[in-house]
Amino acid sequence: MHWRERRSRPDVAAEVDVSTEIVIHRPRSVVAAFAADPENAPRWYENIKRVDWQTSPPLAVGSRIAFVAHFIGRRLAYVYEIVEFVPGSMLRMRTTEGPFPMETSYMWFDTDDGATRMVLRNRGRPRGIMRLFASLVAAAMRRANTADLARLRALLE
Repeated sequence: MHWRERRSRPDVAAEVDVSTEIVIHRPRSVVAAFAADPENAPRWYENIKRVDWQTSPPLAVGSRIAFVAHFIGRRLAYVYEIVEFVPGSMLRMRTTEGPFPMETSYMWFDTDDGATRMVLRNRGRPRGIMRLFASLVAAAMRRANTADLARLRALLE
C-alpha cells in the first residue's frame, strides 16, 4: 500500500467507545430524573465542576448545556446538545467542540426486583495530540465512569 493511501484511511484505533453500567436500588423514574438533570451533574460526576444552561430549561431535544470539567489533568470546556431524549428511558447528547468530540448516552432499564440498571456510554474520536492517547483516555474514562456511577448510586440509595 502506498503511504498516501494509508494516510487517507480512517484511524480506527483512535475511536473511543466506553460503556459502563450499574444497578441502583431505586425506581427507574427516580434514577432517570436525577441523572438526566444537568444541574445534578456536579453532584455525581467528580470531574464536572460547572454547568450552565445555554438554552432555557427544561431538558429537551435541542437543549444546549455548557460544562466545565477537569479530566486527565486538563481543564475542558464544552457544550453538549441534546440530540435524543425519552424521559425515563434514554438521553443522548453530543459535542463537536474541543480536542475530543464526543457523544454521551444514558439508558435506564427496570430490573426484576424493582431496581434500575443504568448504562453510561461515551464514544468519540479524539483530535490532535489526544488521538495518540486514545487507549489511555478510554481506560481513564472507564475508571472515572465507574466511580461516577458508584457516586450516583450512593446519592440515590
